[in-house]
Formats: sequence, structure tokens, C-alpha cells
Amino acid sequence: MSSPTTPRSGRRVLVGAVALALAGSLAACGSGSDDEGKDTGAAQAGAGAFPAEVSTKFGTVTVKERPKRVVALGWGDAETALALGVQPVAASDWLAFGGEGVGPWAEGKYDKAPQRIGTLEPEYEKIAALRPDLILDTKASGDKTRYDTLSKIAPTVGVPKGGDQYKISWEKQTTMVARALGVPEKGEKLIADTEKQFADAAAAHPEFKGRTITVGSRTASSWGAYVHGTGRLDFVERLGFTNNPEVEKKAGKAFSVPVSEENLQMLDADLMVMAPIGTTAKKITSDPLFASVPAVKKGHAVVFDDKDLSSAFATDSVLSVRYALKNVVPLFSDAIKK
Repeated sequence: MSSPTTPRSGRRVLVGAVALALAGSLAACGSGSDDEGKDTGAAQAGAGAFPAEVSTKFGTVTVKERPKRVVALGWGDAETALALGVQPVAASDWLAFGGEGVGPWAEGKYDKAPQRIGTLEPEYEKIAALRPDLILDTKASGDKTRYDTLSKIAPTVGVPKGGDQYKISWEKQTTMVARALGVPEKGEKLIADTEKQFADAAAAHPEFKGRTITVGSRTASSWGAYVHGTGRLDFVERLGFTNNPEVEKKAGKAFSVPVSEENLQMLDADLMVMAPIGTTAKKITSDPLFASVPAVKKGHAVVFDDKDLSSAFATDSVLSVRYALKNVVPLFSDAIKK
């Protein structure tokens, strides 16, 4: 099972081509202005806290001055920048929203739609041609070749230690992005406000505390379940749930574990939450093996049939979790009370 929806293509990283693109843009790199002389992707709060240092898996990254042309590549990085008042000039659209590449919780935050960049295999030459002065890639695979190539283009804030395979919370992501953009205090306030919303939701739903949960998905060809350390599990754990121990036993370095059809009963828990990826909710609910799981028989299952809800839950950005708290938590409560 794979969270990213963009198929992996063969690596065609032409470092020489990147270098040529960089050479052609050096003169413009210092100004950070677009062709019309307007700053794009700039922080809105003065000079900010610069030089800024951000600790990552690849060492400490120093951002010397306020970035004006930000490229956001990691899952949810663009939304996080937008929440902090910065509009990326380019971004990856991990969940194929189209348009501005963000969910409804972040609509209206761009003055101008960003250029879209590939996800699993970023278009390095295209990125270099944009003359970025900061690249955000905090929620990504943690691949060193990817990081090394990006860092040749501009200072790159990659995954934190332990953040490989998209294992980074919205809280850590917000902290890293806020530091890189020179607005750490704004990041702290966003985090505090969102943590209060989680605390309020947990207090309002004591029925969640200590209950087991399976958070999984079905693609066109396979089933899977997510493990501790991923955004989806972080969301439900903050509400008081405990991950299905049978799933957690199989956890490795990846963000999910595959589940074969003959072992579908291992998904059973006090609450099951399933999302379709590249398929439909009906494909899940109409499956006789899924229907035979005890939790499903009792009605203790939520299958997302609304793309916005599923995407909010999957994105796990500081903006999307607020949307999910408002719209997804009631579904959990209704199902577990049946």
C-alpha cells in the first residue's frame, strides 16, 4: 500500500542539467522577484528571525535571510507555509486536488496558483528554473539522493531525524517550516491553538479513551493498515485511541503494513477506519471478507466516501487536522457508539 498517489517513474536526475539551469538563474537568485518585479512566496511578517537554523536528518540547515521564492515539495508542506502566511511559488500535489493543489481547508490562501511539481520524483530542472531560495521537503521519503539533488538548487529543509517514510507529525512539520520561514512564534501559536482543539475533542469524546482502532486503506489491488508514527495514527492517538496491537506487531520502517485477504480479520478493533485509494468506498463496503470482520458486523466501522474527509485525514497538516477534527470526529463517535 502506498500513500502517494503519483506513480513512481524511473530516476532521471541530470545533475548537469540542474547545474546549467542554476547557472542561467544566478543573476536573478538574489532578488527573489518574479518577471513582473513582484516578490512571490514571501513571508508577511517583516525581516523575521534570521539567520534561521533548522535541524534535519541531513544536518542543520541555515536560512540566511527571509526567503522570497519558496518551493514546497513535502506532503503538506505547502499548506503549512500557507498557514504561516507564505505562498509557495511551486508545490507538489500529493493527493491530486488539482487547481492550487490544496484541500478546501486551504482554499483562498493563494493570490496566484503555484506551479505544480512532481511528488515521488520531483522535476529538478523545473525547480531550478524557478530560482527558489528555499525548498521545503519535511514530509517525504528521506531519500539522500533526493535531498542532495535538491540542496544543490537551494537550501533544503528535509525530513527530521526519524522522519523517513513520511513519519512526521503536523506539529513537528509546523515547527520546522516556521523556523525556516523566520516566523517561529507564529508556528508556536498555530501549534498551541491546534493542540487545544485536539484536547477539547478528546474531552468531548471520552468514549475514545483506551479503545483500539485500525486505520487502513484499500487500493485497487491490496489492503493495508497504518502504524504508529504516521499522521493518521498520530491524529487518532491524540484523541485517546490505541493502535490495533495486531497491526503494530508487524510494523517496520514503512508507514503501513500490507494485509492479505486471508488475514483481513486482523483489522478487527473497537473502531475500524478505512479509506479508498485509487478505488471506491463501495469496493470496500461490498467486499464479503470485509463485511465478515466483527467490527464491521457491529457497525463499528467508518469507510470514507467523501474525498475531502479522506484527504483531510491523510494530509495531516496544521490546517487539515482542524478540518478533520470538525468533520471526521463525529463520524468516529457515531460508529463506536453503535
